[in-house]
Amino acid sequence: MREIDRLTVERCGVPYPTLMETAGARVVEAIIGQGQSITKSAFSVFCGKGNNGGDGAVIARLLWMRGAVFVCVYLFGRIAETKGEARTNFEIVSQIYEEERKRENFFPRLSIQEIIEEEDAANIYDGADVVIDALFGTGLTRPADGLYAKAIESINYYGDTATIVSVDIPSGLSSDTGQPIGMCVQADLTVSFTAPKIGNILPPADESNGKLVIASIGTPDWLIEEESGSNLHLVEEKQIANWLRASRRPADAHKGSVGDVLLIAGSRGKSGAAALSSESILRAGAGLVTVATARSAQSLLVTQARTEVMTEALDETHEGAISSAALDRALQLAQKRSVIAIGPGLSSIDESTRAFVREIVERRTAPMVIDADGLNALAPWPEDLKGSDEAPIIVTPHPGEMARLTGKTNAEIVADRINAAREFATKRHIITVLKGSRTIIAAPDGRVYVNPTGNAGMATAGSGDVLTGLVSGLLAQRASEPLEATIAAVYLHGLAGDLAANKLGMRSLVASDIIASLSEAMLQVGGDAERGQTNIISTI
Repeated sequence: MREIDRLTVERCGVPYPTLMETAGARVVEAIIGQGQSITKSAFSVFCGKGNNGGDGAVIARLLWMRGAVFVCVYLFGRIAETKGEARTNFEIVSQIYEEERKRENFFPRLSIQEIIEEEDAANIYDGADVVIDALFGTGLTRPADGLYAKAIESINYYGDTATIVSVDIPSGLSSDTGQPIGMCVQADLTVSFTAPKIGNILPPADESNGKLVIASIGTPDWLIEEESGSNLHLVEEKQIANWLRASRRPADAHKGSVGDVLLIAGSRGKSGAAALSSESILRAGAGLVTVATARSAQSLLVTQARTEVMTEALDETHEGAISSAALDRALQLAQKRSVIAIGPGLSSIDESTRAFVREIVERRTAPMVIDADGLNALAPWPEDLKGSDEAPIIVTPHPGEMARLTGKTNAEIVADRINAAREFATKRHIITVLKGSRTIIAAPDGRVYVNPTGNAGMATAGSGDVLTGLVSGLLAQRASEPLEATIAAVYLHGLAGDLAANKLGMRSLVASDIIASLSEAMLQVGGDAERGQTNIISTI
């Protein structure tokens, strides 16, 4: 971000003071946008000595200009210790304060205090309605201590009585990892400039941000794309809307032209996973789905799955899981299918089932989605098994499954999900969906996408099976764009979960509720184009 700011100055002619002034104005606009009345509110602005603190000084002056009841700036350090634009803005605030103090019987609405002692930092509480955290910004690399630790304590003390607003990122969070570095501000609103940082998006940091607003301060989008050097992207609704538009059914579509999926799933006692996935495939818009399942599970699956779903029985092990003897029949079924999905509810992973999964993955000729026990059957992932552009592989592990695939611990995966997904995707040429709060989608070329939709209520049995079906169903309709179809599926899956939670609450949410909300999610993103039109020809 420092490099982007520098290039904005050099290539676009926007001076640093203008960037800082605009940043401050955007924070004030965001506060107003939350319904806060400036003229009826008192503000406390906690400032560090760097540019984030300089932003805070601008915010304080702009609030004062808009008629705030009072604005008190707490600078943790001395003005003489600050530099550049930050110092200029602290000096402006100080000059206004001194001029107002000179007036007889005049109460300064804008003041500034230099906080030097820890004892003074620990006892700040002035009854403000809004507290602004402008201590550190994105530059923090070690835990706050001493004076600044006390400042963070004081900010959080306001939590029950005031709205806490962080500038760019809550102080105490790492902008690069999303992990707290010691004590951390718990904000109600965070205004981040130009583009979101990792610490704005990924858990557990996302909870500390409160509501997140991304504010442009003068850097054009083309400069961010050309010069950032980042392969990390936040999935946006317009991206999904564009994909839905591009994959819209033609007027002469028939069921064979919009995707035919083979789902290899289910076992004795676990036919429900196959039923959920198969319905999700159809709800995604695929024209046909056939579930190939263990022979003893077929009769029950027929009663659980939608009547539109076709089923095939495969040879099974003594435990009721698909066996290696089923390979030839499964390969026969896979011929000319648009997509193959494998994994949900495969159950007991003995050597026979492992051999079946390995062989069908190696001998695939169509795009393949692998989830759940399909992944467990391949763990640890064979070094010589890779995806390809002609027959791409999409895997959808949760952190535990990813740990088994890579030989790492669950803690190692959770600590750095972005790089864990990217490393797996690039090394094996596989599109990797690492599930969790803010699901990660990693492409074989190193690009990584962070999905913003979804909620904790989706941590329920069968939710992953629904995602497997949605990825497969969308991919079947546009197999030439496997990454884009996968991103769209993850976004819509999370959005459907959000819509369901809004109606039912997170606590009682079940996987079938997500399926029930898929059509609403697609309509919300795709708009009228998803509804279609009927042109009636009439004669007079």
